[in-house]
Formats: sequence, structure tokens, C-alpha cells
Amino acid sequence: MASEMKKVGFIGTGVMGGSMAGHLKDGGYEVHIYTRTKSKAEELIAGGMIWHNAPAGLARECDVIITMVGYPSDVEEIYFGGDGLIAAAKPGAYLIDMTTSSPALAVRIYEAAKARGLHALDAPVSGGDVGARNAALSIMAGGDKAAFDAVYPIFERMGKQILLQGAAGAGQHTKMANQIAIASNMVGVCEALIYAKNAGLDLDGVLQSISTGAAGSWSLSNLAPRMIAGNFEPGFYVKHFIKDMGIALDSAQKMGIELPGLALARDLYMRIADAGLADKGTHALYLAWD
Repeated sequence: MASEMKKVGFIGTGVMGGSMAGHLKDGGYEVHIYTRTKSKAEELIAGGMIWHNAPAGLARECDVIITMVGYPSDVEEIYFGGDGLIAAAKPGAYLIDMTTSSPALAVRIYEAAKARGLHALDAPVSGGDVGARNAALSIMAGGDKAAFDAVYPIFERMGKQILLQGAAGAGQHTKMANQIAIASNMVGVCEALIYAKNAGLDLDGVLQSISTGAAGSWSLSNLAPRMIAGNFEPGFYVKHFIKDMGIALDSAQKMGIELPGLALARDLYMRIADAGLADKGTHALYLAWD
């Protein structure tokens, strides 16, 4: 571990962030944390992580600050709000936003950080709660190569597939492509199971056959078993997926392209959110046909 990278701040220790911060702690980093509800971080604090009452206080202590929060509005507040990270971070610090957020906001953060002598990367992830627990996330980054190379050992503690996709914002654009692929695939997975169920088939047997063939996908292998078992607890929230799809559709509109499959998926997800399932996992889409 490079001497200048010993102290890592982690803002947002939810379903995925807690595991990610834990891997950094296990890797020998001094991990400082902040989350809006301190009680949700008690286990991490008991494990030796250092709590801060505000993001700015954390930023003043840390060499690297990682954010993993809910919405672009949260990201904007944390970075640009009163005493936000851009203003509070010490010169030369690395700011890594791993939230799935707006590509345009990622560019704003990069430019504001650079003006203050800071290094900013957008580095959203894919892999859900399972990938976070197993340190097997796919990390897609945007920003300067020198900054990416400097924090690569930190990324290695959390992920397996780690790529610099291009300049600032490229990580977020790549994550949008990821979410677009997942959205339509999830519709297909749900429809396949609903079809098999109504045909009177054994769903476990169907899954065993189709998950190893041309229809195979991460969602089919990892989330379809949860659908069959009736377990819809979140690895990734419905409400956050709806947010991601909205970002992708807005970005697509700015580029002058149509994404009808994504638009359909968002409509279906909004239907289950309106039915009270916003805090369930994305695989709860299965219940749209229930």
C-alpha cells in the first residue's frame, strides 16, 4: 500500500457499501465512514472503522474518499453542498464516486476537483450485493489514467473486472449501457418463468436447462432462483433501478436515440413501485405478472 493512500473515507455504507468498506479494512486501510443513519453503521464501527458526523470532517482526514449513495441529487449535495467534498478535501486527495449517477454530473465533479488540485474519478459498479460481498464487482471508471492507476490497488480490494473506460463521465456512460442490458434481460427472465409456470412446468428444472444454454445470463442464474423461492429482498433496490433507467433515457434523448426496450422496462418497474415494492430487489419485477 502506498504511504499516501493509507486513509480511505467511505460515504454510504448500505447494501453494497458496507461490504466494500469491509474489504478495504481487511486490506489494511484505515477506513473512515459516514452515513446518514449512524445506527446502520454500528457493526462497521464495532469492527474498527472510524465514524464521522459529516462528510466534510471525513474529507479533511482522508487521502481517498469514496462515495456510494442513492441518487444524483445526493451526489451533488455531498460534493457541492455547503462544506462539500470539493471544498473540504485536502489538496491532492482522490475523490471516487461509485454511485450510479449522471455522466454530466461526473464531468462537473471532475472539472471542479481539478480546479482545486484534486483527482476525481467516476467509477460505478455492477454485481449487486453478491458481488460486493465477494469482492467481485465489475468497476467501470472514467477520468485521468494517472488517477486511475494510483487508486487501482483500492479498486482491486472490491472488484475483479476493473477498466478505465475513458475520460470523465465514461464510467457512468458504461454503467448506463450495463443497466440498459439488465433491464430488458430482466423482463425476459420474468416472462420466461411466468410462461413456464403457466405451462405447468417445474421452475427449478426449467432454470437448470435454460440457464446453461443461449439464454444464460447473470440475472437468470443469480436472481431467477430468488424469484422462484419468493425471496424479493434487495440486492439492488427497485427505486434505484428506476433512477438509473431515468438517467439512461435522459442521456439517450440528448444523444437523439430511442431505447424502446428500456422505456418498457421502466414502465413495468414503475408499476411495481406504485404497488409498494420500491424497496424490494430488482427481481421483484416478477410480481408484475402475479
